[in-house]
Amino acid sequence: MAAILGAVIGAIVGLAIGALLGYAARRSATRDQEAAAEAEAARILTDAQTKEKELLLGAKEEAIQVRAQAEQELKVRRDEILRLEQRVATREETLDRKLEALERRETTYAEREQQQETARQQIEELRKAKLAEVERVSGMTSAEARDLLLSELEQEIREEANRKARQIEAEVREDADRRSRGILATTMQRLTSDVVTETTVSVVPIPSDDMKGRIIGREGRNIRALEAATGVDLIIDDTPDAVTLSAFDPVRREIARVALTKLVLDGRIPPTRIEEVVDKARQEVEASIKTAGEQAAIEAGCPGLHPEILRTMGKLRYRTSYGQNQLKHAVESAFIAAMIGEEIGADVNVCRRGALLHDLGKAIDHEVEGTHAALGAELARRYNVSPSVVHCIEAHHEEIEVETTEAVVVQVADAISGSRPGARRETLELYIKRLEALESIANGFKGVEKSFAIQAGREIRIIVKPDEIDDLDSMRLARDVSKKIEESMEYPGQIKVTVVRETRATEYAR
Repeated sequence: MAAILGAVIGAIVGLAIGALLGYAARRSATRDQEAAAEAEAARILTDAQTKEKELLLGAKEEAIQVRAQAEQELKVRRDEILRLEQRVATREETLDRKLEALERRETTYAEREQQQETARQQIEELRKAKLAEVERVSGMTSAEARDLLLSELEQEIREEANRKARQIEAEVREDADRRSRGILATTMQRLTSDVVTETTVSVVPIPSDDMKGRIIGREGRNIRALEAATGVDLIIDDTPDAVTLSAFDPVRREIARVALTKLVLDGRIPPTRIEEVVDKARQEVEASIKTAGEQAAIEAGCPGLHPEILRTMGKLRYRTSYGQNQLKHAVESAFIAAMIGEEIGADVNVCRRGALLHDLGKAIDHEVEGTHAALGAELARRYNVSPSVVHCIEAHHEEIEVETTEAVVVQVADAISGSRPGARRETLELYIKRLEALESIANGFKGVEKSFAIQAGREIRIIVKPDEIDDLDSMRLARDVSKKIEESMEYPGQIKVTVVRETRATEYAR
């Protein structure tokens, strides 16, 4: 306010001085102007003084208002400080009371701790006294008693743990049996397959009974040549317009059926023609074997197998086990294994392939020494089948330890396929094994070219090499084979042993 007042006074004084200087400067001009200037200066001075007074009054009033406002704010702050001081005082009183209560509690706790310590000492003294009394009465030290108690406690805990373990194991086994029965029941319900229809005979229709005479030939040479070339027994009886082929080996029977059908259609049945037709029939059967293997792989959902694996597997089309066709059994096992593997979360592809190939060795076990599981695994390994599938093959009869879930699935699938109602006929399998044993005994002698069990196992016909076996040796061989059969086999009735020695001379006219 004083600064404003000084500025106003300075301005007024400046104006007055300026007016006086103007007045002095113009005084020399005219008196009138000087008088007017003096009057104007007087008026300005008067106005300045009036304004100064007004400014002074305004400044004082403003200063009074500012002072009053400051005093009001100071009073408010003073009241706030008083309230805060009162709150602080109240809190201090509260803290003091709490401190006093804590001190009283500490004192109480200290007294209680002292009492407890005294009680502990008394209890320890009593314990020592009782322990000494017990040791004196029992004749055992505390360490010995502790070991005895721990041993008894350990025994009780061990018995309880064993009981719990047996209980849990029984519950798990019961649950596993229930779940496995459910999975197997579901799988078998989903499976639809044929029952056994395999037999050991085939019927070839002929146009008339006159054809039977052609098949027999002069003095029976045609029928003998056909039986010698195929190893199949031809039964020509009173059955109208039909010839029956009998052989335990289905491959031979199929070759003979195809060959005889071709001969009947052609009408010419000389011995030389028979050999040519039998060779062609054998080639056709080989082609059908390959096709059968490929179709089985496609049906089972196992693409990408090696051609040699497929060809070998196709041979199972003409192999039976207890009357069950082995190729159908393999495909059926693949279906079952895939369903079980899907139910339990195993590798379905490994299960499917392992089940399809598990009896692969049965196609070659009559040619190579060894079990069919080991032979099949070796053949599969040779043609780069995956190790997991190879393991399923070689472990499906538990000849080696089973290591994978998929191998167990293949075992189960094999058992289900073979044990379902109508799957197998045990009598047929025993019959076939007896015929195979007859041929095996005959083939074991030196100089034998091939042998055929015919007449339902009542006769074994042996073809010998004429350059190694003469007529006298042929008679000796027949006697030796019959003795070997008597010593190593059990069979009803009697078995006829026939040794055939035939010399052929062939020359070409050019």
